[in-house]
Amino acid sequence: MTKFTLVIASLLILALVAGAGAQVGLSNVSSTNESSNQTTESTQNISGNVTDLTNAGSMLAAAFENNASRTNLTTIPSFTADIGLELVAQNFTSPMMVTSPDDGTGRLFVVDQIGVVKIVDANGTTLPEPFLDLRGNLADLSLTYDERGLLSIAFHPDYQSNGKVYAFYSAPLRAEAPEGWSCTNHISEFQVDPENPNVVNVSSEKVLMYIDKPYQNHNGGQLAFSPADGYLYISLGDGGKANDVGNGHTPGIGNAQDLTKIYGKILRIDVDSTATGGVTVQQNMTQNQTQNMSVNRTENPPEPTWTTFAGSLYGIPPDNPFAETQPKILDTYAYTSVPPEIYAYGFRNPAYMAFDSGGNNALFIGEAGQNLFEEVDIVLNGGNYGWHIREGTHCFDPNATTAPGKSCNITGYLGEPLIGPIFEGGHDLGLVVVGGNVYRGTAATGLEGRYIFGYWSDSRTVGNGTLLAATPPTGWAEGALPETAASLTPDENAMWEVQTVNITGGTNETLGMFLRGFGEDANQDLYVLTNDAGGPDNSTSTGKVWKIVTPTAVTPAPTTVTPTVTQTAAGNQTGTMAAAGGMGAGATLPSSLSSLDPAGNIMEVLASTETSISLEESPAFGNFTLFTGLLQSTGVAATLEGQGPYTVFAPTDAAFDQMGPNLRESVLNGSANSTDVVLYHIVNGSYTLAGLGNVSTLRTLQGANLTVNATGTAIMVNNATVAIPDLVADNGVIQGIDTVLMPPEA
Repeated sequence: MTKFTLVIASLLILALVAGAGAQVGLSNVSSTNESSNQTTESTQNISGNVTDLTNAGSMLAAAFENNASRTNLTTIPSFTADIGLELVAQNFTSPMMVTSPDDGTGRLFVVDQIGVVKIVDANGTTLPEPFLDLRGNLADLSLTYDERGLLSIAFHPDYQSNGKVYAFYSAPLRAEAPEGWSCTNHISEFQVDPENPNVVNVSSEKVLMYIDKPYQNHNGGQLAFSPADGYLYISLGDGGKANDVGNGHTPGIGNAQDLTKIYGKILRIDVDSTATGGVTVQQNMTQNQTQNMSVNRTENPPEPTWTTFAGSLYGIPPDNPFAETQPKILDTYAYTSVPPEIYAYGFRNPAYMAFDSGGNNALFIGEAGQNLFEEVDIVLNGGNYGWHIREGTHCFDPNATTAPGKSCNITGYLGEPLIGPIFEGGHDLGLVVVGGNVYRGTAATGLEGRYIFGYWSDSRTVGNGTLLAATPPTGWAEGALPETAASLTPDENAMWEVQTVNITGGTNETLGMFLRGFGEDANQDLYVLTNDAGGPDNSTSTGKVWKIVTPTAVTPAPTTVTPTVTQTAAGNQTGTMAAAGGMGAGATLPSSLSSLDPAGNIMEVLASTETSISLEESPAFGNFTLFTGLLQSTGVAATLEGQGPYTVFAPTDAAFDQMGPNLRESVLNGSANSTDVVLYHIVNGSYTLAGLGNVSTLRTLQGANLTVNATGTAIMVNNATVAIPDLVADNGVIQGIDTVLMPPEA
């Protein structure tokens, strides 16, 4: 057996933060009330005394103060993180990753979420023909925000000789999937055209796994070959929505802690062998699911919702933790056997995954958090990384997500230690973490051995990402990590010191753009991916690829235009643009957006106005752009159950700030802010303004499958009735979105 060490290692926007970059989890879709996983805090569990690996006592862990999460950044006297960004390529839509096979050509391969992979040749020219074009294979993506799409590719370690490349992408929901779910993710193998090394033969596709998803968010979506063992690693999110609850989630414990499910896991497979390591693969998890189309697949499907081809298209590494020995099957688990593909578990949305190309070849995961904390993990064989018992180092209660839970175990349900993150950040730095790479390049000095990562943005509409550098504990780089999580010690899993990266030619500590991802070339130099839009709108081309260089060799980052909007005495909104191409200083925006041209698709209409209307407009937070974007991006509009109509209401952040804490908590019902609340506030039926005129009514409506309201002319978006007038309750404390623009044919 090859000795290896694996360690691990992110926008929604809108209700995030559940991404992206690539949609990483910026979608905090609301949850129904679930039984809490909170138990008496203890160091004793099923297996007896257990070492605490949660990192909860670290001075570097994030703090919760004044009802907000805060990052504990540090200063290293001998190191200042100064870099330059050199523009390498541009005109992409939503770049997710950049990678390069070690084939001697010097080509960069840029993965765009809209379904294409473009080649940037050694001369810096972007070839016009895509290397891989899967646009016709994808599920329909929401232009404003979506976590689906073409999320990653990985070149086979022997790509130069066998021409194999692997892709993770979101296809339309297959016929065998549960009715009303979002999509079916494909893990597929492709072959490069033997006559043209710059083009993949799409017809060569072999689907290694079909993975049905109940919601559009929390896909994970990353593929990576380990430089140590040569196996393919696959990151999968917990299934989506929020809090690890909802359709397709195991009641009580959630998907991430249910070992009989592949959701919320890191998988590991052997694409060079069909041997299964002596494992008998359950048939109902593999090739016979097409025979079960008549099964009543409802909220909790009676059989696994994935199809895998172990034994025919790939093998199971014999040292996978459950390859040869099944753990105890708990009564709370959904099924009766554990998939042997599982390598590690307890993840919410491991949207970023990369191996250290040097050192220990550790595996790093950037994991999008819920409402409070973001994290980076180093993943080992068989490790349990805590979700949803914990969010980072902190206890988590799915029924009260605006503050850490009061107590919880330090172990999983089988008594195994929960492994804490090497970085835990608050939302003071931004909305969602974007995982990166350990720097092993030569283009920038001083970064060697440090993990470079960042935050997607601190705003949902104007990109303002942050880059960070994490420095390992003394001796970490020289020491060997254990081969399995069972041997991990607290010292080996100690938290890293983190500081902000200063960008020469930019705006000091911020990018002035959305941070979408990172990537490494064959020379181990590191790249940063950005764009100026929140979603995969293929009418935009603001995506850029930047190379990290020394501060003296810099291409200045482009200036971001930020619109401002003020409210006049007459109620009209006056907007100004800070650069040419805007509406012009003093231009007046209509107080009722219905005067704008309503022709075309709703999201196209919204996109055409987002550059003119600030997200912070008065009187409502986010106004129509936030609300309708949330409906689309979170999949709520497409997954409402029943025939409707549904009524929708969205309150404001400022309104909640005016409430007393007792009243606020009862109204928020465990959600963090208005972007979270909007997803609670959809209810089957029609309600009048008078019927919603008090807090008591709103409180009664909450907690059901879907919730909330307003009044007005009924306009349909898919199966949802959108009716949004001004709504005032409790002496003006709760206010509704004032206007919403819908095309009449919607």
